[in-house]
Amino acid sequence: MSNTADVLRLTLHTSALAGMRASRPKNLVRALAYQAEDEVPEAAEYTTEADFRDTLHTSHATDQLVELWRKQLTQWDYADTPAWTETEPRTDERRTAVLTLLGLGEETHKLLTALVPVPKAAGPVVIAPEHTPWYTPQSQQGYSWYWPAYRRLLSDKGWPETAVAGLDIATDRVVERLADPTSDTAYQSKGLVVGYVQSGKTANFTGVIAKALDAGYRLVIVLGGTLNLLRAQTQRRLDMELVGRENILRGAAEYESDYADDPAWAKGKFLSHGGLPSALGGFDIVRMTTRREDYNSLLQGIVALEFEKREPALPLHDPRNLHRASARLMVVKKNKTVLTKLVKDLNKIKTPLSEIPVLIIDDESDEASVNTANPAKPDAERTAINQKISELLRMLPRAQYVGYTATPFANVFVDPGDTEDIFPKDFIVSLPRPTGYMGVQDFHDLDSPIPPAERSFADSNERAHVRDIVLDSDEDDTALQQALDMFVLTAAMKLYREANGLGDRYFQHHTMLIHESVRTADQRELMGRVSQLWWHSGYTGPSGHERLRELFETDLAPVSHVRADGHAVPATYKDLAPYIGAAAIRIGGDDQPIIVVNGDKDIETGEADFDKRPIWKILIGGQKLARGFTVEGLTVSYYRRRTNNASTLMQMGRWFGFRKGYQDLVRLYLGRAETMGKKEIDLYEAFEAICQDEETFRGELERYAEPVDGRPQVTPAQVPPLVSQRLPWLKPSAPNKMFNAELVEVRSPGTWVEPTAYPTAPQELRRNAETWAPVLTELGQEPVPFVHLSANDRGNYTTYPARTCVIPHGQLLTVMNGLVWGRPDLMGPHLRYLRDPGDTGCGTDDWVVIAPQTSGPKSVKANILGSDTLSLVQRSRRARGVFNRISGMAHRQAAERIAGARPLTDEDPFASELHRPRRGALLLYPVIDTGLGAPSSLITNNGQINPGKIVLAVAFVPATNRHAKASPLVRFRAINSALEGEAVIDTP
Repeated sequence: MSNTADVLRLTLHTSALAGMRASRPKNLVRALAYQAEDEVPEAAEYTTEADFRDTLHTSHATDQLVELWRKQLTQWDYADTPAWTETEPRTDERRTAVLTLLGLGEETHKLLTALVPVPKAAGPVVIAPEHTPWYTPQSQQGYSWYWPAYRRLLSDKGWPETAVAGLDIATDRVVERLADPTSDTAYQSKGLVVGYVQSGKTANFTGVIAKALDAGYRLVIVLGGTLNLLRAQTQRRLDMELVGRENILRGAAEYESDYADDPAWAKGKFLSHGGLPSALGGFDIVRMTTRREDYNSLLQGIVALEFEKREPALPLHDPRNLHRASARLMVVKKNKTVLTKLVKDLNKIKTPLSEIPVLIIDDESDEASVNTANPAKPDAERTAINQKISELLRMLPRAQYVGYTATPFANVFVDPGDTEDIFPKDFIVSLPRPTGYMGVQDFHDLDSPIPPAERSFADSNERAHVRDIVLDSDEDDTALQQALDMFVLTAAMKLYREANGLGDRYFQHHTMLIHESVRTADQRELMGRVSQLWWHSGYTGPSGHERLRELFETDLAPVSHVRADGHAVPATYKDLAPYIGAAAIRIGGDDQPIIVVNGDKDIETGEADFDKRPIWKILIGGQKLARGFTVEGLTVSYYRRRTNNASTLMQMGRWFGFRKGYQDLVRLYLGRAETMGKKEIDLYEAFEAICQDEETFRGELERYAEPVDGRPQVTPAQVPPLVSQRLPWLKPSAPNKMFNAELVEVRSPGTWVEPTAYPTAPQELRRNAETWAPVLTELGQEPVPFVHLSANDRGNYTTYPARTCVIPHGQLLTVMNGLVWGRPDLMGPHLRYLRDPGDTGCGTDDWVVIAPQTSGPKSVKANILGSDTLSLVQRSRRARGVFNRISGMAHRQAAERIAGARPLTDEDPFASELHRPRRGALLLYPVIDTGLGAPSSLITNNGQINPGKIVLAVAFVPATNRHAKASPLVRFRAINSALEGEAVIDTP
């Protein structure tokens, strides 16, 4: 087919789809025929479905016509509650509805969907009370300026259409929960947006600001962290992608811009509106801060904060004034002095503050913003930053506060009854994990059914990316040397990929982060050690090459061969060797391979400004590099920093983020056994626990976001107790940010529940064993085989034998109520659910008790209080009597099938036979604590084990009970100061 035909066909389809963009999908053939009337006569050949179908037959996913359809189909796939269909977005049903309205047949449907698959990414999760809708496409007609410009910029930057559409949806979920800026009645909303560490939260709040400005908000205050470094980074991002060149210059010459020395400014990467927005029918943004200058007192220049009114007799928030007024934008540091200046100046302006629609964006809102004063102390004053934010909210009745964080626990622990604080009373939005994001899950093997000894680089994230720091002494730099070697090797790999398919200078930055301590004195000593190691590494000599060859062959190459995702991988070290010298020169050719970022002017070497120049360096730092600041190109991390709360630890994870083109090269060198006080802690275990707690929190939000009878199950004020804590020593947040939530019940139909905290005292263990004894005697003597299937419940499978019995729900409650728990506060909410009778309660009539049995030379068996012989399992306790995990991953599937949480299968006949609609399943494990010594020392000659030495541990799945009446999934008590001592709040 000729190029002329391709061009003409593309022109027709472009025009036809453009005519549908603002309305709905319409008959494609008629639309193409209409467009062909204005074209050359032969255009009629390309208006039929047959021509479109034949073209799709020979098309590739990257062809222009396919890209055109990808963009339009994505917009329809993501459309939220459109008038032309009731189907859910991002589903096969939505795609079918679209193609049916287009009048396309089944074959065309299949071809188009094969080239443009249905995007099924999760959307944002919203916890919020009911509200009156005001932010609709109709309400925004004629006013959109900054959001369309931002959307175009993201597309021009190469964002996939699905990512742009997802951002559109996510930002709508935030803006629609703000107050209508044109309303006669002032309302102040407060919300929280929960993202992932370094996952694009800035892109989200930039989109929120753009839409809020278009809707009528005219003063935007961005609280940009506690450090100048972070504030400047945020200011530049907003100036580049939202404000635009014309608003920055405002008639000044190019060289007068505060970005005149920024390469991106010279290369035209800053957004351009094509003229001053106010001259083109839009409105201007006046910057009150710049990249270099935080907010300063305006003195005589206070007029810069005044808002003009075209209709002086009307308030500013009247649409006749609001949509003609310029907006003010400021990015300010969370600093008492700076915020005091702002409060003082706002009190001076003539525009009534009650008329100004204000949006306050609080980046890293769990840091500095939360009031950490002890509420139990009489006359406790708010902490400084919290007090200033409260003051702003008090003086600006139309202010909307939106906090952004990846570690939300401190925010949801704020007292809901404190009306002057920042508790997110109006909404919590949990953003989905972005495509291509490398987060904590990518460094752990969560719930992997593969035994650790059998895991490989291909199926184990830990084996692929994590390396232990094992030190013989504080002077042992073996692990640090290996991390430096890996940094050089991965640098050479990037150069190799640039030369083999990725194009010149694809990898603008390549960095290594070393974080051992927040103390500048420690960092000074560390810089000396790293410098000495670097200059004695011999990367261009035989000794250096020999080390690199071994590391390449034993580590880098095996991982990349199975995880490179199509990117170039050299077959041998000989193929990579020519790039080693160039890599070492790019890192240290200026005699400064290290950048220290810590505020100590005596040892800071260079500037970690990723906007001004390519950086291939080793970064050493502490707090400045620990929260909010993005370390571009981060490939190797060497981390030994210790902390005792999850929020701080998670924010240290600078190795999370987007690693396009080099995800297989990422390495994390992590301290596995570090001393904190008198305790040995495992940082890897800590990150895994955080990940599990965080995913539990997000999962709970998702469950509770589902409405019941058309109403929200919970409001944000009812969310704080959902925060969990897996490791006793690792609190969710700093102690002075954790106040007043007590979880009473977790409703868990069809959900895996695994208590891990059990008593240690012999008398309590004996009591528990005696409580379980009647059940142990009921277990069948002949084990039955249960099945664990491979991925997707098909293909290879393994079996395990288990002794079973069925007991009534009442008998299980008797046992559970009689047990001593290591953490009653954690188990209590589950017991409350199990005790709840009726269809709206637990909904479980009886339980299958499963006691897995093992065989073989290493199998340990014993009798417990006269029971038949049972298999014992050996597990290690962590701190304060808590086990990390007890159940075997291979044992879960059968239990979930019995309880209805997993589909039944002929390959697991005994689970199918035992399944009943109102039946739960419980795995029972007699556990030997490995800390008590060898099992043989605990078992008598007649095969009995001392009941004071055995832990009877459980994991269970209540009946799924899909036919039960919908009901709230949580019941809890929350301490709320607004209730004047009444502690009980029940969900409606």
